[in-house]
Amino acid sequence: MKQLIVGLTGGIGSGKSLASDWFASQGIQIVDADIAARQVVEPGSQGLEAIADTFGSHFVQQDGMLNRRALREPIFQNPELRHQLEAITRPLIRASLEGQLADSQSTYTILVSPLLLETTQRELVERVLLIDAPAEIQIQRACARDQQTPDAIERIMAAQMSREQRRAYADDIVINDGDLANFYKQLKPLHIRYQGISHSFAP
Repeated sequence: MKQLIVGLTGGIGSGKSLASDWFASQGIQIVDADIAARQVVEPGSQGLEAIADTFGSHFVQQDGMLNRRALREPIFQNPELRHQLEAITRPLIRASLEGQLADSQSTYTILVSPLLLETTQRELVERVLLIDAPAEIQIQRACARDQQTPDAIERIMAAQMSREQRRAYADDIVINDGDLANFYKQLKPLHIRYQGISHSFAP
């Protein structure tokens, strides 16, 4: 039976995790692209072996884990290297997501992905839910969470799809610029709507 899949996305510090946690509390299955991205490069995985073959074994730590910090700088500075890495990881992530979505048993499913709109993951969802926040709030939250400087967060934001572009692609937009009660108040009617849409898929 076909099931409604909602893609949940947003910029850094927008509140994607808060939103996905709320949907999970309502009994909705959450499939997280960031978790899948970590799983496909776990020790002994096909993804990690391909990265070591392509970039060098020195990017694998003694404990067998990928040295993400060491890899981040050259990838960030060299678009060609970033494309090579994406060519390895994105098909593996896509396969993992497809499997998890197919196994979901909830009324509808949420696919959480910061890169939903920049990748072919967009093809996996019927609707796009954008968690949106003003840039100054994004920077403040991300700095507090990640212990980064405002300049570092601004560079990350500059490398991502713009807020305006995300809003243009979104089917539903929730503004997360106030207290949690107001944030959750916006999510509740969407949950009801998604349940209704999902029921319309039933034969």
